[in-house]
Amino acid sequence: MNKTITIGTRGSELALYQAHRVRDAMIAGHPGLSVEIKIIKTKGDKILDVALSKIGDKGLFTKELETELYNHTIDLAVHSLKDLPTRFPEGLCLGGVLERGEYRDALVHVSGKKFRELDEHDVIATSSLRRRAQLLRHNPGFRIVDIRGNVNTRLQKMNNGHCTAMVMAAAGLQRLGLDHLITEILDPEVFIPAVSQGAIAMEIREDDPHTAEILNRITHEPTLKAVTAERTFLRMLEGGCQVPIGCFTETTAGAFRIKGIVSSLNAQEVIQDELKGHPDDGEKLAAQLANSFIERGSKEILEEIRKNNSL
Repeated sequence: MNKTITIGTRGSELALYQAHRVRDAMIAGHPGLSVEIKIIKTKGDKILDVALSKIGDKGLFTKELETELYNHTIDLAVHSLKDLPTRFPEGLCLGGVLERGEYRDALVHVSGKKFRELDEHDVIATSSLRRRAQLLRHNPGFRIVDIRGNVNTRLQKMNNGHCTAMVMAAAGLQRLGLDHLITEILDPEVFIPAVSQGAIAMEIREDDPHTAEILNRITHEPTLKAVTAERTFLRMLEGGCQVPIGCFTETTAGAFRIKGIVSSLNAQEVIQDELKGHPDDGEKLAAQLANSFIERGSKEILEEIRKNNSL
């Protein structure tokens, strides 16, 4: 194993944390392996004055990294799995996932309010249509504003008066050592997280068995099973990371559970349900749940959102 393995990543502090986690795991699993990190700027990093949902979610944070994979200038790309489309470009595939971190959303408030204490005086910021829809479902009177930028940029914007509260992925705050800023981790039964939230993914070329073998040794199988089911649900609904779809899975005492939600932007139309079954049937249960959502009109809800939210 004399070849140096090159990891491609975005340049934010959180992205670099994730890339270093993968590098350290690779080296621990293969002592003597040479691994370097290459920073690559994506479209989502460059366009900061437009809402994510207006840009379009196809490859928003991934395309430039995938180009480098095709060009063999990197051997793997590290992503937050929730940013990865459920269908990979031809020739690329999921090389593996690390053990999942916290999958729930978190509330951050300038004065420490809990979620149930938010009122008409608060301005709540989020870049996610899923979070926006679930906030409005809880209280149609909430004042919600868009916010862009990395975690620290968003926190600075809040401190500068852009908003009084934010809802964001708890894992991102925890990985940056900002746990103390979390006012409350939101109950996933009430506030359903994004598909695959908290999971770190490695994307590779299909024709690279050397890198695949290295990543196979560090992949966390329970996480892989969970996120595969969640991504099956998302793929069948033809959803992306910029539409109001949420889903999470749990495996406890020999039982697997998957719970999902699809919502209109104003939360006037909501489909929410769950299924339980055997742990080995995760993908099958996810497909069954997705089909039940489709039968109840989920695709029509999402198509209307895409039509009204396009540039």
